[in-house]
Amino acid sequence: MKKEGRSLQQMSNGNITLEDLKKGPGYPSEERFIKGFVPVIECVEEIPCDPCQTACNRDLIIVGKPITNLPRLIDPEGACSGCAKCIVICPGLAVFVVDKTFSENEASVAMPYELLPLPEEGDKIQGVDRAGNVVCDGYVQRIMSSKNLDHTNVVTIVIPKEFADEVRHFKRRVK
Repeated sequence: MKKEGRSLQQMSNGNITLEDLKKGPGYPSEERFIKGFVPVIECVEEIPCDPCQTACNRDLIIVGKPITNLPRLIDPEGACSGCAKCIVICPGLAVFVVDKTFSENEASVAMPYELLPLPEEGDKIQGVDRAGNVVCDGYVQRIMSSKNLDHTNVVTIVIPKEFADEVRHFKRRVK
């Protein structure tokens, strides 16, 4: 059986690149992106883990057997509701929900957020890529925070659509 995972040492400078991710089973096709909310699973190491599979009540994420398989996205029809359960449950903070249909020129990216203080809706931010480089400006659209989320908040930011594949966190802008 062909191994799909890669160690961080095998990746360029230890950072996961978009090219690395597109080779894996958890990265959506461009055709899928245009159907609305879609989980982007940036899990690249084959470790025993499957909470994203059990959290998705629409059965759109499959790990299967063995439990060390990389999660596969099986959502060709756009059934994801954007509930963010997969984001909250992932112990590796490796799941994002992207909506490239947010508006004509913007996309939304929902991400796990475990820092305090929380940003506020409407805050201006700078979107950063997987290596921490600032790539664009944006704003905080939504904060999901509840006891049911087990101390992992979900922050949704809005950024220019062309950066939706790259932005995975943000820096706060000075008010």
